[in-house]
Amino acid sequence: MKNAKLFLKVNKSTIGVAGAGTMGAGIALIAAVSGHNVIVYDAFPVSLEKANIFFKTDIEKLVAKGKFSAETGVEILARIVTCNEVLQLAPCELIIEAVKEELEVKKQLFQAIENCVSATCILSSNTSSLSITSIAAVLQNPERMCGIHFFNPATIMKLVEIIPALQSAEDTIHSAEQLIQSWGKTTVRAKDNPGFIVNRIARPFYSEAIRMLEESLAGVDEIDTAMRAAGFRMGPFQLMDLIGHDVNYAVTESVWTAYYYEPRFRPSFTQKRMVEAGYLGKKSGRGFYNYSTGITSQDVDISESKSKEIRERILAMLINEAADAWYYDIASQSDIDLAMTLGVNYPKGLFAWAQEWGVENTIYKMNELYEHYQEDRYKLSPGLRKLLET
Repeated sequence: MKNAKLFLKVNKSTIGVAGAGTMGAGIALIAAVSGHNVIVYDAFPVSLEKANIFFKTDIEKLVAKGKFSAETGVEILARIVTCNEVLQLAPCELIIEAVKEELEVKKQLFQAIENCVSATCILSSNTSSLSITSIAAVLQNPERMCGIHFFNPATIMKLVEIIPALQSAEDTIHSAEQLIQSWGKTTVRAKDNPGFIVNRIARPFYSEAIRMLEESLAGVDEIDTAMRAAGFRMGPFQLMDLIGHDVNYAVTESVWTAYYYEPRFRPSFTQKRMVEAGYLGKKSGRGFYNYSTGITSQDVDISESKSKEIRERILAMLINEAADAWYYDIASQSDIDLAMTLGVNYPKGLFAWAQEWGVENTIYKMNELYEHYQEDRYKLSPGLRKLLET
């Protein structure tokens, strides 16, 4: 992979995107706006049609906002080509895959792609939780593989997780980081573990909120109100409705399964039943809130003692998870804090929050929860003990 760096020295290198869904189309648009020729592949013509409408509409919006001229908009649009044949990705020097989250589907696609691109073309996956190492294993040249994980909406969110496979060459990772940073994004490195940084550490924000609801300790509106008061832009139920319960539940189940059924990541039947009922959130018109009424999450009256309990319980679980990820070398403290503030818009990094609230207070809260429930879900991470010593 000694030549892997070279293509990044050419600003107008050709970028491939495999998968023309919402995420893939967003990534393709970022690359085109950044000056690259882009080839977008999808096996389904309908998906390509929707993507072409998205490109045209979004560019028109950017022109209307004065981001660039109408002439530049036409040039950007002309740089994007769509196709439904894998062979047409042959000219690409880097390809980002963004198809559905099924490991075998991704493996088969990458085998087909590798057979038609150059030996120096870098291959990457936008998967949010699947093993990059497993995908790389099916390649003839696994050193060229890495994870490049964007966050939705890709055109707006600044964070991109870069995930080396066990087989990845350092040139591959460095090249990917250089390229994505040149697109105006902020990159963080994450070890190839389920959920990487954000989708692992953010699990308690949702799961602990649902747990308190199931125990009738607080209502949906109360929990959302308490967490917005703590500085979060959205409460957990509000955010789950926006993400979509099908997506949120699938990520939770994937992380739980991949971590050998670790109790901290166990999905909830409450959310599973909502998915089964088709109550997927905002996109279906109903989730924890009923969007057909036009009323979304609103602040409600809640006592300070209840608000404090909600806030501290969720926050302690989040900090415990961040400390665990750091302890097991998933990512550095600085990258974890950067990831959580830029990837899911947390008001501050969890390590910064731990120092502000007090690591001792976090440990006390975790021990209190464990003593009450006697469940491994609430076991203290050795990372918190280590953090106390530093």
